[in-house]
Amino acid sequence: MSQGRIAFQGELGANSHEACAAYFPDYEPVPHPTFDEAFEAIKTGDCQLGMIPVENSIAGRVADVHHLLPSSGLKIIGEKFKPIRFQLMVNPGVKLEEVTTVQSMAIAISQCRKTVKRLGLKAETVGDTAGAARMLAQTPDRTRAAISPALAAEIYGLEILLRDIEDERHNTTRFLVMTAQAEPEPPPFTSPCITSFVFRVRNLPAALYKALGGFATNGVNMTKLESYMEDGAWTATFFYAEVDGRPEDRGLALALEELQFFSERFEILGVYPADPFRVRA
Repeated sequence: MSQGRIAFQGELGANSHEACAAYFPDYEPVPHPTFDEAFEAIKTGDCQLGMIPVENSIAGRVADVHHLLPSSGLKIIGEKFKPIRFQLMVNPGVKLEEVTTVQSMAIAISQCRKTVKRLGLKAETVGDTAGAARMLAQTPDRTRAAISPALAAEIYGLEILLRDIEDERHNTTRFLVMTAQAEPEPPPFTSPCITSFVFRVRNLPAALYKALGGFATNGVNMTKLESYMEDGAWTATFFYAEVDGRPEDRGLALALEELQFFSERFEILGVYPADPFRVRA
């Protein structure tokens, strides 16, 4: 019996769908065309969780998501790292020598360019990796193939001709697990944690330098700091940050106290267990 529903952006068979199935097999994955709609589904309670990609080891950060996070009203309760593997798939019975064209999302094609070049295929871009598989299944063509995750082949009845064709084996996407709960259950004290927060510094000379000084003097490791334009204003004073530890840890508590003194706005978006992948990587 399903424990609930988990929202993701994309079509059935996408990498985000694979992440939902891998990490939350007891939840029903629910696709949404846009990140806005996925966030809204979590906020309204239509879905109890969300699996949201925030950065990729090759492509960098997912810009849309970072702009949605601070104003979403949602909390982060986990992170999951997923190695990205792409498969070359065709309609049943098609041989590799028949294929002349491959279709997929632009970023997927670029991450598999060595195989595409070696096979001498013409590449055509579509909006979504799983969508490429769905379109191929709906309109069978013996000269066409799709680059998609393995789950897409299973869902749409396609055959995989070549497996794991991505150029870089370190290709990994980091997902955040989101909830609408205002006060999620705190993570167990036995696990290393990440604290994510946003802040806007006061309009003072060297405010950012002073706001961040407490992290250095208190020995807190800051793993991410990104600035954003807020409400169209051409001032880079709004920031998203991630640090190792919990807000109640003495060093981090002192650092956050100093940060807030030099900030107009401060909000913790989540305190959650660090994925063991960080250590393995």
